[in-house]
Amino acid sequence: MQFKDYYQILGVARDATAENIKKAFRKLARKYHPDVSKEPDADERMKEINEAYAVLSDPEKRAAYDQLGRGYHSGEDFRPPPDWDAGFEFSGHGFPPHEAADFSDFFAELFGRMGGPRGGFDSRRSAFHAGGQDHHAKVLLDIEDAFSGAARQISLRVPQVDAQGRVQLATRTLNVRIPTGVYEGQVIRLAGQGAPGMGGAPAGDLMLEVHFRPHHRFRPDGRNLHMDLPVAPWEAALGSVIAMDLPSGNVKVRIPEGAQSGQQLRVRGKGIPGNPPGDLLLELLVVLPPADSPPARQMYEDMARHFAFNPRS
Repeated sequence: MQFKDYYQILGVARDATAENIKKAFRKLARKYHPDVSKEPDADERMKEINEAYAVLSDPEKRAAYDQLGRGYHSGEDFRPPPDWDAGFEFSGHGFPPHEAADFSDFFAELFGRMGGPRGGFDSRRSAFHAGGQDHHAKVLLDIEDAFSGAARQISLRVPQVDAQGRVQLATRTLNVRIPTGVYEGQVIRLAGQGAPGMGGAPAGDLMLEVHFRPHHRFRPDGRNLHMDLPVAPWEAALGSVIAMDLPSGNVKVRIPEGAQSGQQLRVRGKGIPGNPPGDLLLELLVVLPPADSPPARQMYEDMARHFAFNPRS
């Protein structure tokens, strides 16, 4: 995927005001709109212009794009890092699929899910009395928090437009109680922490979508946890019982006789707590000791003579 320089597409500087961006869009739209343009590539150019304006005219998307795109140039190979949008607070201005159908894969990769469900006013309410819009943010937690719950201080970056019409990032900090058993993708609702209401109506809520930081041992899948378990050749060949330290406490795992690398063991109820709790899924990795001394080398040579074994047969 190639990086798209939306500022270059609209022909504006990176510090352009909202008004400058709107003027540039209108000028280009008059030139390339397929209904009036005689340019041979008008249709494709107009799609690019619409996409660039959809991002740069939205303070939230523009702030996120600016943070992510630092150092990149148009046409460069580009892959957004995992969880690049964690810690941004967005209102409910997501793009439904039918509205973004003409936008590029670059746009879809960055903004396809941003902002959660589409927001807006309820047409049945009075314009002078409307509840505040819900806001959304992705937050990164440690897997260990899911086992015992935790009180965490979370900082969110909130895009705002200053008096000159330029986008700035403000920071707000919240004290959040993480419930025991929280899992990847779960949403924690903070009542009244979204946008303020109108006419005395209540504020919206802040929806925190939980994601876990990469862990050196565990890979979450819902409430299940996957983990690689290295075992010695004699533990796999003869069978053994291995003690493991988990966030929920110590557990003993029985390795069956004749176990092989890649074999999966399921330890029920030892994943993330819940009702029911998840399971712990262990993938066995048989690890050979090195032949880095004369006695160790002699043992391998003895095995080669005494075992009629061909792993490729």
